[in-house]
Amino acid sequence: MNQPIIILGIDPGLQKTGWGVIRLHNNTLGFIACGTIAPDVKLPMPKRLLILHEGVQRVIAQHQPHGAAIEETFVTANGSSTLKLGQARGALMLSLSIAGLPVAEYAALLVKKTITGVGRAEKSKVAMMVKTLLPQARAELDTHGADALDALAIAICHANHPQKELAA
Repeated sequence: MNQPIIILGIDPGLQKTGWGVIRLHNNTLGFIACGTIAPDVKLPMPKRLLILHEGVQRVIAQHQPHGAAIEETFVTANGSSTLKLGQARGALMLSLSIAGLPVAEYAALLVKKTITGVGRAEKSKVAMMVKTLLPQARAELDTHGADALDALAIAICHANHPQKELAA
């Protein structure tokens, strides 16, 4: 029997970063945990990035994932917002790498297509499918919201792309 693979999904954000941990065992998905890391927006940028790093390190220490997946940065009309998101994403990727995790990156369109079959699916469709695939996550998602849900979707996407490295 195969050993389960634990996957950490990250939905990066400077105001709120979502995380989700799932198990893949014999092609069956299982929910482990999810949540958010939300640095105080009044803190200076370096402190906020440190809080993201420390939060991800705590999640890694608690759940011992074999690999991680993170959403790629999307470019917005507001260059400043894109740059800030890139800083948060860079800090998170560094944190994952420091922990020795292989890290895969996925575009939002690919995550949506993997979860719903449609690359431009509405958030409500993604939410419905994540809750269908991981019914044990429903109560946690009611507490932690869209960022945690997106992180679980990223983890599910990673579990469905075997060409990406799932474990070290």
